[in-house]
Amino acid sequence: GASCAAAAKAPVKKNAKVASVSVQLEMKALWDEFNQLGTEMIVTKAGRRMFPTFQVKLFGMDPMADYMLLMDFVPVDDKRYRYAFHSSSWLVAGKADPATPGRVHYHPDSPAKGAQWMKQIVSFDKLKLTNNLLDDNGHIILNSMHRYQPRFHVVYVDPRKDSEKYAEENFKTFVFEETRFTAVTAYQNHRITQLKIASNPFAKGFRDCDPEDWPRNHRPGALPLMSAFARSRNPVASPTQPNGAEK
Repeated sequence: GASCAAAAKAPVKKNAKVASVSVQLEMKALWDEFNQLGTEMIVTKAGRRMFPTFQVKLFGMDPMADYMLLMDFVPVDDKRYRYAFHSSSWLVAGKADPATPGRVHYHPDSPAKGAQWMKQIVSFDKLKLTNNLLDDNGHIILNSMHRYQPRFHVVYVDPRKDSEKYAEENFKTFVFEETRFTAVTAYQNHRITQLKIASNPFAKGFRDCDPEDWPRNHRPGALPLMSAFARSRNPVASPTQPNGAEK
């Protein structure tokens, strides 16, 4: 039994097509700013886009090989939270609600050649978050007042007929801890609201203050505008690809 357990934990040797792939998170400074405040992402029945948008730059792909890019979201822990306004902090409110259906979001350009993915910033701006357990639009389903870690996966499209045998070898996962967030139906921390309005170019309708009063870095124009995963949907305790290792 002990030897079997040890074998099960042995890292899978990755296919050369993904082994050298590296990923850089775009708008990292903005993600860091939100993370310091405690990032919140709105979930709605109809589905809401994330802001900041998850965007990455890719390196080390085989230019002629086909790849699929996808994301999923895993619970950070097994707790439900509430926001204490008097102390401006998140508190544990109890045990997590039953897990939502585990879904993945495929980038709509998938599959594409490595050369195409690497030539420009890849943006997951079509991805939407919902709290509707019966959603039939393919949106990512999350529980409100729970914390989540987005994960980014690069999957090599293996042309071999028996490619399913190599599923574990043909993908690489990247986790950026600064993109963690609490799912909410309405922003709890007013500083998150202010930062979203100030830094989101699509939120100008909500701005009711003089632009000169906004933080300098957040004025418009200041910002650059599969089954193998299903088995690993446990709460993220120690990501397999820590953020620092993949920069």
